[in-house]
Amino acid sequence: MAAAPDLLPGTLDMLILRTLQKDTLHGWMISERIQQISGDVLQITQGSLYPALHRLEHRGWIEAEWAVSELGRRAKFYRLTASGRRQLAVETRAWARMAAAIGRVMKLA
Repeated sequence: MAAAPDLLPGTLDMLILRTLQKDTLHGWMISERIQQISGDVLQITQGSLYPALHRLEHRGWIEAEWAVSELGRRAKFYRLTASGRRQLAVETRAWARMAAAIGRVMKLA
């Protein structure tokens, strides 16, 4: 397997918001879901994930509560807030604009 690529600044926050759009998940599940959906290309380390979750919670884009996981362990579960849904829409539009711009430049090469 190739080394995991570096994410553009702010991309991890957007991926977490998107992952929480439909489900309430604990940290490990968020990381696993991103890895699975990306086809094992994106691997989020705990050292990156938990500071991002704390930052998103501090900004009011997600909220958390303690509950029991599927394995019977106590875990902090995260869910998207209404403010987080609005932020996800903003970041999704910005990402689409950036991806289109990069795509246009790459076609010139």
